[in-house]
Amino acid sequence: MRKAILLMLLLAAALLLLPAPQAQAGDFPSVGAAAAVVMSGGGEVVYEKNADQRALIASTTKLLTALITVEEAALDEELEIQPAWTQMEGSSMYLRAGERYTVRELLEGLLLASGNDAATALACHIAGGIEAFSERMNQRARELGMSGSHFVNPHGLDEDGHYGTARDLARLMAACMQDRKLAALLAETSASVKDQTYVNHNKLLTLCPGCVGGKTGYTEAAGRCLVSCCEREGTRLICVTLDDPNDWVDQQVLYNWAFSRYVTRDVTAGLSFFVPVVSGERSLVAAEARPLRIFLPRTAKITLTAHLPRFVFAPVAEGDHAGTVQVFRDGERIHEAELFFREGAAQAEERR
Repeated sequence: MRKAILLMLLLAAALLLLPAPQAQAGDFPSVGAAAAVVMSGGGEVVYEKNADQRALIASTTKLLTALITVEEAALDEELEIQPAWTQMEGSSMYLRAGERYTVRELLEGLLLASGNDAATALACHIAGGIEAFSERMNQRARELGMSGSHFVNPHGLDEDGHYGTARDLARLMAACMQDRKLAALLAETSASVKDQTYVNHNKLLTLCPGCVGGKTGYTEAAGRCLVSCCEREGTRLICVTLDDPNDWVDQQVLYNWAFSRYVTRDVTAGLSFFVPVVSGERSLVAAEARPLRIFLPRTAKITLTAHLPRFVFAPVAEGDHAGTVQVFRDGERIHEAELFFREGAAQAEERR
């Protein structure tokens, strides 16, 4: 027979903060982007402006090219540069036909220098051509839930049928940051490849505290596009602005606003229970939950309700299921986690 043991735990904000941003439209910052979104690393949107509006996305396209590349090719793979790959218009890493480059070197030229030649070389290396690679891009985009985007090239030069949305680019950036190899490349401020040094076009890496990666984009038709990721106090946020003439400032405004209102908390930190043991070598065993980090408004009131048995019979093994704990935010259940025994208890020796 089981009996619920109730624990009410209030997680109060340490600072007096403004109300949660959902309360009034006036709480949201004003930015000059035609479309924008701020999303947690786990996918929760906290700010949006025309987030599902289809738009030209310029070189932010290269995030998807890079993701597919690191998923399908080793960084130390080498390829010989073909003359046609060096003839792309726009930004370039200035590949030299006939020379050999590693995939890593091409990715650095792709992400830091925004090389359209690097994008073409990687697409042809992986899929044999632009059209075939574009098919892979669209397939991967569907897998990521990027339902408002479509790709016809790996570099982002304006072309009919090539577009995306701010929400989709945030989802893409979240996937990119989950790949350790790609996240490390996106965080590089500069890189030397052969006799050339590339400086990352993403100025937020030095301008914005906590910025850990991103990708710029620009064409005359698309305007200034920027996708970035920022981490503060263990909380990860992703910001996208499209067609924004003041993107460096606007993204910092959005990050400061969002971090002031949201935080990621380990809601089970320090949570521990003791359950009586019948016929055991010890009378009590401790139960706890694994770390449970949840993205929350700073003003949210969190309560936890633990469900445990009144007692257990020995033997009890460390790591065995002990019960569950339910997490409530402002009275609404948002999560349920399993409780485990932190220690075991052997059966007591029978006395004679």
